[in-house]
Amino acid sequence: MSAEPGGFVPPPYPYDRLRELEALAAEHPGGCVDLSVGTPTDPPPAAVVEALAHSGAERGYPPSIGSPAFRAAASGWMQRRLGVAIDPAQVAACIGSKEFVAGLPQWLRLRRPGRDTVLYPAVSYPTYAMGATLAGCRAVAVPVDEAFRLDCSAIGPGDAERALCLWVNTPGNPAGGLDDLAAAAAWGRAHDVPVFSDECYVEFTWDGPARTILEYGTAGVVAVHSLSKRSNLAGARVGCYAGDAELVTYLSEVRKHAGFMVAGPVQAAAVAAWEDDEHVDLQRSRYKARLARTQRILAGIDIDAPLPQGAFYLWVPAPDGDAWAFARRLASEAGVLASPGDFYGDAGRDHVRFAMVRPDEQLDLVARRLGVE
Repeated sequence: MSAEPGGFVPPPYPYDRLRELEALAAEHPGGCVDLSVGTPTDPPPAAVVEALAHSGAERGYPPSIGSPAFRAAASGWMQRRLGVAIDPAQVAACIGSKEFVAGLPQWLRLRRPGRDTVLYPAVSYPTYAMGATLAGCRAVAVPVDEAFRLDCSAIGPGDAERALCLWVNTPGNPAGGLDDLAAAAAWGRAHDVPVFSDECYVEFTWDGPARTILEYGTAGVVAVHSLSKRSNLAGARVGCYAGDAELVTYLSEVRKHAGFMVAGPVQAAAVAAWEDDEHVDLQRSRYKARLARTQRILAGIDIDAPLPQGAFYLWVPAPDGDAWAFARRLASEAGVLASPGDFYGDAGRDHVRFAMVRPDEQLDLVARRLGVE
């Protein structure tokens, strides 16, 4: 049955638009080196896999909010790694951060039906805007500065009055910038707008210490975290949100009614992951080395790729500002699949994003193809 006139028709999923370039890249001996999506390929810790396989938690329904052990482990991780003391009662589980991002506007609009706007960075993860669209809300892009940092001063009063929430993302995807989280929290409190801080790359902060919006108090703010990147558990779908007690309680209660639950064995694996930091330090070293290696490879073909302040992406200005032409050249000459910047908003259309998720031998293969060993 077709949609009614004016009904919603999903746009092409961004990465589905790369199929032609993927086929072009795959023609190279050794195949396509896919740097388009931030899908981890390195192994998760053995103890995490062991907990996943032998939890004995598969029979019953798991707690939607997360088991007491899950919430305590996530809280303990925040204390150790981010330096914030968050009561486990102010922590709840989510099925990876993406479903939380996409569904949040619907739940917030039920809470404040007089508001209809989601504010998000103009260059950012596309699900912030799509979540607004799926909830029938306005998606309003907030300008970013020359370093791709959110500029809260650019939010107009009309948009602020209608805002359900403001999203920030630090370190940022795709550009790896570090927003002023204190300023974002202050803006939200001044305008009675909850601020949601997507911090899924926080363990991969290169410029200074890891930071969280929760450093500036929990009133009116919620931090969202994920084990997908931190612990190479993207396939397990598990993360958490923490912060403002009233917001966390409201969202966790709504999500109970909607049946959102992280699988019991996955919760057990998450406890093991939250409690171990050694594997994260190893992963940090891998990503940092790959960023530097790829920067050198691109320099060998006269492409300037600045290193990010955080996350594991290179956000590279395209020659002549033509991101799709640059992406096609990479597929044709190097067998590399990269993401044109318009996936992350019109303001990013003159850049290309590279995800440093492939093993070192694949980067070596790219170097040989380009003759820049």
